[in-house]
Amino acid sequence: MGLIGPGFVAAHHIDAVRRLGDVDVVAIAGSSQESAERKAREYKVERAYGDFHALISDPDVQVLHNTTPNYLHLPVITAALAAGKHVISDKPLAMNPEEGRKLRDAAIAAGVAHVVTFNYRGNPLVQQARSMVASGETQGVTFVHGHYLQDWMTDPNVYSWRSDPAKGGVSSALGDIGSHWCDLAEHVSGLKITSVLADLTTVIPTRYSSGSSAEAFSSRSALERTAVTVQSEDLASVLLRFENGAKGCFFVGQVLPGHKNDLELEVNGRACSLKWRQEQQNELWLGYHNQPNAVMPKDPSLVSPDVRRYTHLPGGHQESWADAFLNVIRDAYEWIREGAAPDRKPTMLPTFEDGYRSACLIDAMLRSHAAGGVWEKVQYVPSNKSGERVA
Repeated sequence: MGLIGPGFVAAHHIDAVRRLGDVDVVAIAGSSQESAERKAREYKVERAYGDFHALISDPDVQVLHNTTPNYLHLPVITAALAAGKHVISDKPLAMNPEEGRKLRDAAIAAGVAHVVTFNYRGNPLVQQARSMVASGETQGVTFVHGHYLQDWMTDPNVYSWRSDPAKGGVSSALGDIGSHWCDLAEHVSGLKITSVLADLTTVIPTRYSSGSSAEAFSSRSALERTAVTVQSEDLASVLLRFENGAKGCFFVGQVLPGHKNDLELEVNGRACSLKWRQEQQNELWLGYHNQPNAVMPKDPSLVSPDVRRYTHLPGGHQESWADAFLNVIRDAYEWIREGAAPDRKPTMLPTFEDGYRSACLIDAMLRSHAAGGVWEKVQYVPSNKSGERVA
């Protein structure tokens, strides 16, 4: 594999691939030859390229991992697909639905594996919750709710490309972390979001840039800074309607002190409720009306048979964010080894279809807010060529 864009999440892509044991990390491409060589030394990768086209042209690179800023996803992935490379891209897949649909269609036409790292799907208890809903244990779904809260942008001196609409897109909190929540909600519930009503705000409208774009969660600071007006949202609340009549809501924020990576999803059915929190990811809460509530631990002897492959350790041995990320990467390479045939794709694995759909969801939320907080339908055109369920 080769990787383009060695920022915060790149190290986790490389770590997951190396843990597979049979994939070579051969090259890295960065924004300049100097930065690429520095990152190559840090990650102990042999080749460094200052131009992503050079990496894509490397005949030894069969799989491209894209971890670039959002505005580079379209040119980088388009070039990789044209070269016949399998692509594993960080989310969001694209800056808008139009770009997302182009990439989805191009990937299907190229006949290669196309994966978006909605990595929270890789948690064993997320898959357990999904299995319980699908098997009817919840007796359907009536309500889906939760949140994704962070505080890394609470300081006005934090300014990254995510706050620049030319590089990160017009959305910040929704596009960056709201996309994760929505993907998880649809994946676990088995239902598609059809309409949204969104209320967005910018808590910190002025940020101070040091002139270089900091990586996510970076604590670096500089003495000289320039004031920058920010228009993208850092806090949002959204009401949801699902395809079977179920309702939902969620809220996201990147400026909420004390919340580091607080992702929570709850799915309520007629028979029971299921709640999973990322910061306590080895536990699944089960809620009942006529019997005591329970907490199910991550334990391969307790989860459903189809979930066991995502557990790596016995009960009582805690698994982590990195282990869930590995599960997504492992499924991706399993699909690649199978020739990327649509009918061979692991069920859990998120693809460019999901990435395009995510862009449509965020677009509907932005349209809803711009219209004054009204219900907007999700404008999504599914493909029937990818081997996936058509909504």
